[in-house]
Amino acid sequence: MNVMLLGAPGAGKGTQAAKLIERYGLAHISTGDILRDAVTRGTPMGVAAKSFMDKGELVPDFVVIGLVKERLQRPDIKGGFILDGFPRTVAQAQSLGDVLKELGLKLDAVVSIEVNRASLVNRLTARRTCKECGGIFNVATQPAAASGVCPTCGGALYQRDDDTVETVTNRLDVYDRSTAPLVDYYRKAGLLKTVDGNASADHVFSQVVAAIGG
Repeated sequence: MNVMLLGAPGAGKGTQAAKLIERYGLAHISTGDILRDAVTRGTPMGVAAKSFMDKGELVPDFVVIGLVKERLQRPDIKGGFILDGFPRTVAQAQSLGDVLKELGLKLDAVVSIEVNRASLVNRLTARRTCKECGGIFNVATQPAAASGVCPTCGGALYQRDDDTVETVTNRLDVYDRSTAPLVDYYRKAGLLKTVDGNASADHVFSQVVAAIGG
């Protein structure tokens, strides 16, 4: 089973990806993880990516696609994989399609987790991060974190700069412009499944499982 998750920041893609991985044993393909791993291992694409990173530049699409291609050729994807956070644009989706075809692979489903804008803003601005252990909590849904003390280690919780209302609103605007068109792209390809992400994580997961035919 090869699955892609789509959804705006705060939609719960990470939570659902973790649940899918645990249930089905899928390989987790996250571009952030791929990038760090490739740089550490010194693969050809990792070396190329590092050259841009060292100059403080964005890693261009052709390198990101190359990294994904490298990752898709590793043995653990034989049991299926989940794409999390990639592609981000229609151009990347088209390149991904070419890579999958070249490798004899295909996507079985693209699941879009739909959450209304007000809920996304509330979720993201309620996030707090622990300065000590790095744990992430939500003061709206986790009362134990509302005191500003980490429920796990007792460290101080803080709001990251990218979790303020202004920054969150900008992130959602960027998503709407660049990534939301992927919904139409995969709908036209006959792969899109939509689920209501406004419910609890467990209820959303039951929808995801039903959508992918699990």
